[in-house]
Amino acid sequence: MASLKSLAKDTAIYGLSSIVGRFLNYLLVPLYTAKLSAESGGYGIVTNIYSYVALVMVLLTFGMETTFFRFSNKEDEKPSDVLSTTLIAVGGVALLFVILVLSLLQPISAALDYAEHPWYVGQMAICVAVDAFQAILFAYLRYQKRPIKFAALKLLFITLNIGLNLLYFVTLPYLYTKYPDLVGTIYDPNVGVGYVFTLNVVCTVFMTVFFVPELRSVKWHFDVQLMRRMLQYSWPILVLGVAGILNQTADKILFPKISTDANPLGQLAVYSACTKVAMIMAMITQAFRYAYEPFVFGKSKDSDSRDTYAKAMRYFVIFTLLAFLAVMAGIDILKFIIGEDYWSGLHVIPIVMAAEIMMGIYFNLSFWYKLTDRTIWGAYFSGIGCVVLIAINVIFVPIYGFVACAWAGFCGYGIAMLLSYFIGQKYYPIKYPLKAIGGYVLLTAAIYAVYERVTFEIMWVNVAFRAAFVLMYIGIIVMVEKKNFIHRNVTKNVIAN
Repeated sequence: MASLKSLAKDTAIYGLSSIVGRFLNYLLVPLYTAKLSAESGGYGIVTNIYSYVALVMVLLTFGMETTFFRFSNKEDEKPSDVLSTTLIAVGGVALLFVILVLSLLQPISAALDYAEHPWYVGQMAICVAVDAFQAILFAYLRYQKRPIKFAALKLLFITLNIGLNLLYFVTLPYLYTKYPDLVGTIYDPNVGVGYVFTLNVVCTVFMTVFFVPELRSVKWHFDVQLMRRMLQYSWPILVLGVAGILNQTADKILFPKISTDANPLGQLAVYSACTKVAMIMAMITQAFRYAYEPFVFGKSKDSDSRDTYAKAMRYFVIFTLLAFLAVMAGIDILKFIIGEDYWSGLHVIPIVMAAEIMMGIYFNLSFWYKLTDRTIWGAYFSGIGCVVLIAINVIFVPIYGFVACAWAGFCGYGIAMLLSYFIGQKYYPIKYPLKAIGGYVLLTAAIYAVYERVTFEIMWVNVAFRAAFVLMYIGIIVMVEKKNFIHRNVTKNVIAN
């Protein structure tokens, strides 16, 4: 129980930074959707390029975050050597990547359909390279159980980025109309969406300053033999990561190329803006992952930890389903996060949120192959899910538009989740509370069905009606979990006596 309390505490800290950070970051969504109309496709460009960035980020870190945790917790490995070797490897690959992209900037930009704006690509190449190096440093903070500094740096980056975006998309454009000669020295209205990428680079590079203490403490040494062992462990995770990130970004990369709409970037902008509303689920799963990964690898040294993993799954499902109901209860308010001309895509939000829940469950299940050093299975599962996702996109996007993107993610994550569960029970059986989880899912589905069938024209009445069902869900969960808690304690006492 103490270990679960530790997990809950760390999840709360990581979750606070993630949720508050994402909430602050949401300020950019109304900003971009107000300043970049859906018709212009400006927000679609941002989404498309950031999708490439997410994919490259996985390639540049090549599974070394998880590998770092695994090897740092091995009794026969020195954590200092693991850290140094990992930083040198990731930093070296990132540097080579930047040199390659900048030397071939024009043809690469043309291949990505940004021949007229090659510096969009160049700036984001620099940004993702620095991000990859910092990812290992952030992983080191998690390994050291320093969630406060981790959270503080994440929030600082977001706050700085938002501040600069408000400056360049609101304040300076206004001042430029009054003092063009003066303001024109630091602001050019023709840059437009390009400032999104420039400001990201500035903030990312600046954050490196705060890792100076950690970098100074590193005993720089590259262990070739250690690196070989780490690569043997990490390459399936790389494949898994590529497949996993494609599950998240393939639709946004493919959509402009396969959509039959007259304005594909405009439609992509609508879809992307609406999925931002659904990202409360991503916040929860990300916070859980930040705390759960070092927790599991540290807990793996204990002889009996499977019951703890089963409980963690139970509580994860409970809280993500609660988040689903809460978001859908308040959707009439949350939709104002984005511009009104983006509301045509709101119907994809429940689909995207359900897909995020399955992705979180899949992540929870994934530790069986990480703990047993069978990471190749993760590559298989994510690869199959990715193939399904891409196939659904290619076949159905030309017919149904971005709705097909949402269902493709749902199917891809669902298949990967099911495969991981059934095969995992063979190699690393865990008695997950399937009946309880199934009951909570059915309860959530029933409440959501009421949401869909009973609606009121007055927004606040609709929100209050749905909020009552959220409270009912909480009440039922508390009652059931309290009963289960009492039952477990009675059973333990009977066995002890």
